[in-house]
Amino acid sequence: MRKLLPVLLVFVSSLSFANSLLIPMDKAQSNHLKAYGLAYMLLKEELDVDWLLNYRGGSFRVAYSKAIEKECRLRAVSYEVISDAESQQITTQIGRPDVDMEVIKLHTAAKIAVYSPIKISTSEFENTDAVLLVLKYAEIPFEVIYDEEILKGDLPKYDWLHLHHEDFTGQFGRNMRRVSVSDVKAQEALASRLGYKKVSQMKLAVAKGIKEFCAGGGFLFAMCSGAETFDIALAAEGVDIVENLDGDGADPQAQSKLDFEKTFAFYNFKLQTDDYEGMTFSDINSSAGGRSWGRESNEYFSLFQFSAKWDVIPSMLVQNHENLIREFFGQTTAFNKATVKSNVLVMGTSPRSDRYIYGEIGRGQWTFYGGHDPEGRGGNHRMPTDLNLYPNSPGYRLILNNILFPSAKKKKRKT
Repeated sequence: MRKLLPVLLVFVSSLSFANSLLIPMDKAQSNHLKAYGLAYMLLKEELDVDWLLNYRGGSFRVAYSKAIEKECRLRAVSYEVISDAESQQITTQIGRPDVDMEVIKLHTAAKIAVYSPIKISTSEFENTDAVLLVLKYAEIPFEVIYDEEILKGDLPKYDWLHLHHEDFTGQFGRNMRRVSVSDVKAQEALASRLGYKKVSQMKLAVAKGIKEFCAGGGFLFAMCSGAETFDIALAAEGVDIVENLDGDGADPQAQSKLDFEKTFAFYNFKLQTDDYEGMTFSDINSSAGGRSWGRESNEYFSLFQFSAKWDVIPSMLVQNHENLIREFFGQTTAFNKATVKSNVLVMGTSPRSDRYIYGEIGRGQWTFYGGHDPEGRGGNHRMPTDLNLYPNSPGYRLILNNILFPSAKKKKRKT
């Protein structure tokens, strides 16, 4: 019995002093993006993950195991092994009413769908979709779906849906540099096979299906032109806004017939009806008629700070190790402040435009994020970003915040 005592003491000591594993998300983290992938993997394994809002950049905490520690090393994710006493001290600190922090338990891994034309054509432009890039880099599994799956009613199989530089107006991106002739033919063939006379009619039906998915409790995340054209399509239901691309002209009264009650985020916007090669859809886009999306920016937008204890959802969505994020361009670079509805929550903004916005519809939520690629550089929008060069990208962190968001239960406000 006496011989076993030292071994027992070592065992007890390991339980007492290595009970939790802290994954810091401040500047001590060597790879922020893969840390999200680790958290997602643990949720897939049905392990709870604590998201420590506003604690060291929104750190994660999990029960310690050698397997998780090994996984951190394999992914080059920084971690700290802490005792049960240290973990409780963190919980106590966060729980103080005068401290702007909160512990959010993440329970399940969201099932992720990415809406992309790579399902039906080569669509080489999709190779630079920032969400596809970061999902692959962070090793977070997803499924690619497109119009047919949505129109068949498959969306309820998923928790989270992403849209990127898609054109829901049926104008093929308003520029043949963005799509090829074969891409257009693939779209037209799909519309015909699914019983639609025009691509614009099919895209409207898809947009309405996405709206129904979101209202029913799904989460929608859209970037670049995917956000802008989604709302334009909803507002233009029953109105022909496509000029000379579908066999007839646009309705000359189209602008006055837009119904802004049907949109998620934008209102009172003006359609761009001429200059097809200009790649501009409307004045929702703050760079319309001016700044080129290929130019490198030296300007920054700022994230709003929200109360972690009272405004839990936006607090989750803005967790970061940086408050200022370098602006980046896209077909829809950012959102004209004058077109953003008053009930929309702005989470990231610059003096010129809103960049990162959130809203709710029915039982669901949505986030729109302006721009094409958070680490995109001037003239390289056709080249996929190598995220090995940007493992700590604060712009990409905003995307990954949204991926983890559905894993948390919405906290009820105190009364």
